[in-house]
Amino acid sequence: MSTAQVQHATRIAVPLAVGTAVAVALGVYGRLHDPAGVAINLAGFSSFQSVKTWLATVALLFGIVQLISAMSLYGRLPTRPWVAPLHRWSGRIAVAFTLPVVAHCLYALGFEYGEPRILIHSLLGCFFYGAFVAKMLTLSRTDAPKWLLPVVGGAVFTALVGLWLTSSLWFFTTFGVIR
Repeated sequence: MSTAQVQHATRIAVPLAVGTAVAVALGVYGRLHDPAGVAINLAGFSSFQSVKTWLATVALLFGIVQLISAMSLYGRLPTRPWVAPLHRWSGRIAVAFTLPVVAHCLYALGFEYGEPRILIHSLLGCFFYGAFVAKMLTLSRTDAPKWLLPVVGGAVFTALVGLWLTSSLWFFTTFGVIR
């Protein structure tokens, strides 16, 4: 392998390896940590599950803004000068809405696998943050291949949708929108 090929492989491997390490570390922590049972709760919500459901729903809505703005930035939709800042800020806000959810899930519940939906949800949660770290590291690399950022961004969005489907949609269809 030539030096150029090694450098090219490193541009891809480093963000993906670090993201993978984060995903695995979260899963190991969630599995080995004794769940504390401590729940987040906000005034106006009937339970911690309601809080998590609505925070995840808001994160998904901002994730959709991310998808549409990314399509604009990559020339798939018309663009305007405000699209790039919208993309950056919608991503920051989306992740900010997931932080209390992941803190509760990891600390209070741990990595659960008692039923398929919960196992898939736990795996997607770890994957989401691993993909997010890979995306952030890809953003900071000016030498990364152009295809890498949309791939890891798509992985982040796909994981967010999967998380929402295995948690919020389940909650809404089981308990209703207003509980």
